[in-house]
Amino acid sequence: MFLIDPMYLLFALPGLLIALWAQAYVSSSFKRYARVASRGGLHGRDAARVVLESAGLSDVAIEPVGGKLTDHFDPRSKVIRLSEPVYASGSLAALGVAAHEAGHAVQHARGYLPAVARSAIVPIASLGSGAALPVFFIGFFFHSAPLQLAGIFLFAGVALFQLVTLPVEINASRRALRALATTGALADDELPGARKVLTAAALTYVAALLQTLLTLLYLLSRRR
Repeated sequence: MFLIDPMYLLFALPGLLIALWAQAYVSSSFKRYARVASRGGLHGRDAARVVLESAGLSDVAIEPVGGKLTDHFDPRSKVIRLSEPVYASGSLAALGVAAHEAGHAVQHARGYLPAVARSAIVPIASLGSGAALPVFFIGFFFHSAPLQLAGIFLFAGVALFQLVTLPVEINASRRALRALATTGALADDELPGARKVLTAAALTYVAALLQTLLTLLYLLSRRR
């Protein structure tokens, strides 16, 4: 039913198209500014360190990690892991991405409330992302209203997680760009390039939320 229901396509197709566009946009933006070198001679790892030092943080490590765009901050071990193309690159794209991850480290150190809330929702979102749809459709086929509602609530947890993620990501980018500007790590005419890369990345979170909300509406429309 979930795979062949025309009503599902009606709900899912717009979100899928927007998600594909967002992914293509972030990829093209990163590639464009990956070819533009920063005049200051900094690399991704240096940009992350600049953001950390501007916030007075000296206990966060910065390490390279394999893969492409696998950059993330691990709050449990206090480590910023930058993909190899970002860690050792001096491009505007790399500096923006690295500084963004350092922005997450600053959020963690400052106890930024949306970031704290997102961490609290992670277990629910993890459970919902894997179990929500199977639970709902088991309830659908066996005419079990409690199971259908359970699936909807689990999927709503995924939507809530993605909704809380938006301000977290936007705030991390703002912290990053502000630090790069105030420290002079990037010149005024270089900041727009880094900003465009981070804005494109933020659009992928918007697209993911839209997809989830449309799927949630579909589940509500199919509830018996």
